[in-house]
Amino acid sequence: MDTSESAPLRVLVVEDYPDTRRTLRLLLRSWGHDVREAADGPEALRVAAEFCPEVTLLDLGLPGLDGLEVARRLQGPGPSPRPLLVALTALTDPAHVREALAAGFDHFFNKPCEPGQLDFLLRAALRARRGVAALA
Repeated sequence: MDTSESAPLRVLVVEDYPDTRRTLRLLLRSWGHDVREAADGPEALRVAAEFCPEVTLLDLGLPGLDGLEVARRLQGPGPSPRPLLVALTALTDPAHVREALAAGFDHFFNKPCEPGQLDFLLRAALRARRGVAALA
């Protein structure tokens, strides 16, 4: 990603598998983004409150609180704008997709997803942020 286009996005990666979390962190940082991570639902809410992510990559099957409940809570009232919510999960049957949509997810990716899918989505988020800034 050409980070000269704009300041990096603040991305929160919420994944309970350490290797997957690490791989995503390294990939996103190599594209120039500011990345934080969490291993479970309660930690995700704590990190999100401090970090105010613009994008949250969120597994559905998490310990503590599942990704659906984390997504619902991230949309609640708060001082910062709601992050773009991206389900990144191996739970891919139609019922899981419906539940994710009902919980407020904006996008749904099967694990493992192609890096190009994430790159495309993040570039679109950067363009949207630039468009909002131009209106201000």
